[in-house]
Amino acid sequence: MIRIACVGITVMDRLYYVGDLPTEGGKYVANNYREVGGGPAATAAVAAAKLGAKVDFIGRVGDDDTGTSLLQELESFGVSTRYTKRFSHARSSQSAIVVDARGERIIVTYPSPDLQADASWLNDIDFSQWDVVLADVRWHEGTKNAFTQARAAGVPTVLDGDTTPQDISDLVALSDHAVFSAPGLRRMTGEQDLLTGLKKSQMLTNGHVYVTNGSEGCFWLENQQIAHQSGFSVDVVDTTGAGDVFHGAFAYSLAQGEAGVDGVRFASAVAALKCTRPGGRAGIPDCDQTRSFLSLYV
Repeated sequence: MIRIACVGITVMDRLYYVGDLPTEGGKYVANNYREVGGGPAATAAVAAAKLGAKVDFIGRVGDDDTGTSLLQELESFGVSTRYTKRFSHARSSQSAIVVDARGERIIVTYPSPDLQADASWLNDIDFSQWDVVLADVRWHEGTKNAFTQARAAGVPTVLDGDTTPQDISDLVALSDHAVFSAPGLRRMTGEQDLLTGLKKSQMLTNGHVYVTNGSEGCFWLENQQIAHQSGFSVDVVDTTGAGDVFHGAFAYSLAQGEAGVDGVRFASAVAALKCTRPGGRAGIPDCDQTRSFLSLYV
């Protein structure tokens, strides 16, 4: 069985559904509300587990009710939390997300300051046990430690290169596959043009670089040439977590020996199907559903 580790953050997403995203201060009424676990690495872990991998989530939570709910939900999806550290007298992280009728959203995240950034406790984990190690950029120290150990063990790494205040150049350098969001790539490179930014990011790593840009699909460099996978057309309900799901599905494909166009195509289909249901995880398909969907595009 494929074994994947996902290193990073988990948060409680509180989703408010409205007709249109607010454009100014005021009072607004939501037509629906949901609470569901989120966070880049945690949602990627759920995606990989739903596709059939054996997955460990490595991260941090508080000992509050939110932390309990986050761990219980991950376990309910088949994700092991045996390597998740729980801090005493600490709050867990959470997000407020406003989603409009077209599935677009505004996300306000509160990363709990109670969760210590130190990642030295990861030194007690044997990273050679996994086929792929995926990590987000929201826990910089954890990702750096995990990727350093994975590289020493010869295990491929996938970086979720989303936006973060910190410089992530060192994480990109350690990654075998750096998959950026469009905002994440622009922030890191300072380039507004995604293709220019992609080529600039390649200078930081001997690995492969990619950028996802919503419905426009995914662009990546293959033999120094730009490759492109268009986004799949679906009835979008909620785009929350789509990028995270893409990363988890890509890591799954990579563990199966599929990178390049095949891995990107598969991950794009999984992410598209996720968008057809509300929340960041409810719509994640399994392998059979994904293959069936892809058969329509042969």
